[in-house]
Amino acid sequence: MIKAYEFIANGTEEIEALTVVDVLRRAGVDIKTVSINDTEEVVMSHGTKMTCDLAFADADLSDADMLLLPGGLPGAYNLNDHEGLREALVNHAKAGKKYGAICAAPLVLGGLGLLEGKKATCYPGFEDQMTGATYTADVYTVDGNVITGCGPAATLPYSYAILEMFGLNQEADALREGMMFNKLMHNS
Repeated sequence: MIKAYEFIANGTEEIEALTVVDVLRRAGVDIKTVSINDTEEVVMSHGTKMTCDLAFADADLSDADMLLLPGGLPGAYNLNDHEGLREALVNHAKAGKKYGAICAAPLVLGGLGLLEGKKATCYPGFEDQMTGATYTADVYTVDGNVITGCGPAATLPYSYAILEMFGLNQEADALREGMMFNKLMHNS
């Protein structure tokens, strides 16, 4: 089974965190939410209180196939300030495993050099913080083992693309249909 971990901070954008978890769980991915606080509790960017599956101190990331960072402010900055998370991301990337970030959170990857030589996207205004990346301005961008997304409206296509990174194309197609995404795209 594919194992993923998504890191949540105080100030994380709700839709960017929860949509990814919802879509991946619907496809059978074992994704855990991890609070970077001392407890599982976080307060998200619009005041939503969330209880994560784990606190960072209790997370064993050795079995992770993918690490994910939702955006939002000040959530992305809070993620960037967490030394344990930064170390985990670097080690994960060195192992050649998959990782991703959406909205403002690619600033964390850029600051760690994890976008060097990669194509990437982010929320407009954060391009200069994606050190070493070629900015695409796309809704989402996949380059090898990394995926980045541009913001809240990108969460569904970003999530489906994560599934496709693992070869779960049929699951992604079924979810696009079942979640009415295809209908939305045909009516826009």
